[in-house]
Amino acid sequence: MNLSSEISQAFVVCVAAIFTQNILLSYFLGFCPFIGVSRELKASIGLGAAVIFVMVSTCMLNWLAYRYVLVPLKLEFFRFILFIIIIAAFVQLVEMVIDRFSPRLYQTLGVFLPLITVNCAILGACLFMIIRDYTFIVSIGYSLGSGIGWFIAIISMAAIRERLKNERIPPGLQGPGITLIIAGLMAMAFVGFAGVLQG
Repeated sequence: MNLSSEISQAFVVCVAAIFTQNILLSYFLGFCPFIGVSRELKASIGLGAAVIFVMVSTCMLNWLAYRYVLVPLKLEFFRFILFIIIIAAFVQLVEMVIDRFSPRLYQTLGVFLPLITVNCAILGACLFMIIRDYTFIVSIGYSLGSGIGWFIAIISMAAIRERLKNERIPPGLQGPGITLIIAGLMAMAFVGFAGVLQG
């Protein structure tokens, strides 16, 4: 496969990862921080940007580590441990940078920032790129699309939840109930892009 065809495939995979195969709304990976942080738009933007950075960086490093370390040594079964170590190192880096340059955002994100380490969306993206046998360039496109898709989903949810603060919601649906209903409607809306992209 030449470079131009790889780049075009990476673009297609990236767009699909944002919309029709959104890692959050299609596979429901990374749902815990999505529900927990999406109460405020500013915190959602900060966490979403951090997830994009960590996802792209760790997917690149994990692809290289898998192809050039684990596969030659026939240690593919260690990929879970290696991937989590690399993800944890990058989350630590992001945590230190946010604490240094935006202490207020650091306080707002609270416990959910370290939880990026165990955010199954990031680990899922790393595993999907290996299972689907993506090349390095296509893996970058996939991880970028997955990160952007997660970012769009969380800021959309945060914007909706901020609007709902002043609305009258039946007592039985307040809190997690209405949030899960909105998440389900968003998932159906994103799956609806499949018809548009195929048409």
